[in-house]
Amino acid sequence: MRFGREFVSKMIPEWQEAYIDYAYLKTILQDIQATRKISVSNSQSKPSFARNLTRRYTRNASVSENHVIVFNAVTHAGYEHDMTYETAFLKTGEPGGDSEAAFFRTLDREFNKVNSFYRLKVEKARNQSLALSKQMDALVAFRHRVKEKKPSSSDSVSVDINALSSKSKENMTLGDLIKNEANKSILEGIRMNRTLETPLSAIKTILKVHKQEELKFTRENLKKVEERLQRAFIEFYQKLGHLKNYSFLNTSAVSKIMKKYDKIAARNVAKQYMEMVDSSYLTSSDEIHKLMVRAESTVIEHFCNSNRRQGMNLLRPKENKELHRTTFSTGFFFGCATSLIIALALIIHARNIMGTPGQRTYMETMFPLYRFFGFVVLHVVMYAANIYFWGIYRVNYSFIFGFKQGTELGYRHVLLLSFGLGTLSLCAVFLNLDMEMDSQTKDYRIVTELIPLFLLALVVAITLCPFNILYRSSRFFFLTVLFRCIAAPFYTVNLPDFFLADQLTSQVQALRSLEFYICYYGFRDFRQRQRNTCRSNDVFTTFYFIVAVIPYWLRFLQCIRRIIEENDLSHVYNAAKYLLTIVAACLRTAYTLNRGTTWNITAWVFSGVATLYATYWDIVIDWGLLQRGCKNCFLRDKLLVPHKTVYYAAMVLNVLLRLVWLQTVLDLKFSFLHRETLVALLACLEIIRRGIWNFFRLENEHLNNVGKFRAFKSVPLPFNYQEDRDQDN
Repeated sequence: MRFGREFVSKMIPEWQEAYIDYAYLKTILQDIQATRKISVSNSQSKPSFARNLTRRYTRNASVSENHVIVFNAVTHAGYEHDMTYETAFLKTGEPGGDSEAAFFRTLDREFNKVNSFYRLKVEKARNQSLALSKQMDALVAFRHRVKEKKPSSSDSVSVDINALSSKSKENMTLGDLIKNEANKSILEGIRMNRTLETPLSAIKTILKVHKQEELKFTRENLKKVEERLQRAFIEFYQKLGHLKNYSFLNTSAVSKIMKKYDKIAARNVAKQYMEMVDSSYLTSSDEIHKLMVRAESTVIEHFCNSNRRQGMNLLRPKENKELHRTTFSTGFFFGCATSLIIALALIIHARNIMGTPGQRTYMETMFPLYRFFGFVVLHVVMYAANIYFWGIYRVNYSFIFGFKQGTELGYRHVLLLSFGLGTLSLCAVFLNLDMEMDSQTKDYRIVTELIPLFLLALVVAITLCPFNILYRSSRFFFLTVLFRCIAAPFYTVNLPDFFLADQLTSQVQALRSLEFYICYYGFRDFRQRQRNTCRSNDVFTTFYFIVAVIPYWLRFLQCIRRIIEENDLSHVYNAAKYLLTIVAACLRTAYTLNRGTTWNITAWVFSGVATLYATYWDIVIDWGLLQRGCKNCFLRDKLLVPHKTVYYAAMVLNVLLRLVWLQTVLDLKFSFLHRETLVALLACLEIIRRGIWNFFRLENEHLNNVGKFRAFKSVPLPFNYQEDRDQDN
């Protein structure tokens, strides 16, 4: 692999603007090379005596090659290590001299940018190390107080050191007494930070009640503190590793580009320039190494019982390896699903099932049950495609979603899940494909009607399974985020929360299929394969409205929570968008159930306004496109996809797919499509639109993180000191 590609591949995506612009420096070298070629060709066309003079001039110039560049280091007042380096190029009169001078000016600017960025990050790391040291002191004191407790004591003890019995004091050595007094002084003024949110804590947040709680010296609290602090040290250590890699990569880039310069310009100044680089803070500072050694020793001693191997395994970044069996299994299930689809098509055609009397009944009963799995499979496939393209264009989706390191699923893992579920669903369809309801032939079997319910129960059981099978960490992450969505607005809204809630807004028909499961099996319609009870039941009709607006209502509540916490006017506009969508969805549903001109007109008006509002929000706010005055017409300044037509096509598709609701108000009918089939196709188009939206939404979020250099999660610390609270106030 060439260094340029390796350099880009090893960059921290959110810091890419802070790296040496290696590609641009190479373009300047290409200009120097082109200028020198022209100069050589011109010198060859000169008379012989002119070429002799040129060779003599070149030979004399080589004597003073060490004086090609001169350095000047400017130290800023008050900052010992904040230095700016300037290189003066002394051969501007030679052919290509202007390009070479431009090369050194650009190289100085890029190197000073890198050196300054690194110094600032190291300073922040140093401050974070001091904060972690204070937290560690508090943890050691906390551990000591927990060990002081007797086995029969209650869950909490007094903070006062005088609670110790006089007999215990007599048996203590002077060192123990000094240690206890020191622990007492450390624990004074310290409170615990509550990081686990509950509905009660949400109310306290709204009421501006502090989240600190009194210290209770229990083993349960000790375990929580140790877990939080251990996670903080791991995140801090890996951040130091990224800084170390940042220093090495940029130093290597300068070395590589200077070697290329010497080769192209026929100079010998790379060694001289690298001496300056080696003396800079970027290369000479050993602060990161010291912090890493200190973090290693702390984790090994206090969290791993002085087991170095265990400690280093804990600190090293975890990688999610792509196994060959995953690729094989994905291909196997894909082949099975494809074969089953072809077999189904052939059987339906050979037996002329679509022309049987039971076809319509089957489409109104069994098809809505099975299409739920089709919606889920399609959505998961779109998510796998998103992961694939996020990886190609270096969108750090794992960091944005906050996945636990080493447990994030790759696109092959996601495809395995989708094709596996698709294969199971198609097998279930085969088991009760017969659409006949002839009482004489007895082709209809009641027991086969339970197959979709068994399949749904199996999927739910696997999702909730507590055992470490089928990506347990990812399943639990999904369930946690889903619960936070359902419990809105009692939890702080993070990106995974509203991202999943947005996915649910594109799965309205899947939610209605779940409602039909409850009705079809709850009212025992499956015994006669009919849905008369569901159609005539007022409760089912009411929930038919409610189910359609639940996802939008959850997003509305999330916006309300963000309005309260962030006091940002944009969330008010976003909440209004979802409220308007709720009204439009209810009116369209009312029109499908109660035909009439009034319902039709109101559905047209509110749906049209809601579509315009949502389309503008998708493209301008969520995707960050259609910006004024940007260098990319009707787009934005920074684009990850090199082909601009992709963005234009995505905007057009988003508008077109947003208009699928027109089928509802226009009541379009196709003789070759059953109504349930048409509803399923329109729902699939909405899922595809959401998949396209996902890519550009996360691309925009990634670029925002890049602009603010946000590359690491903020891990909440377990303890809060009195001085910290004073600063907050």
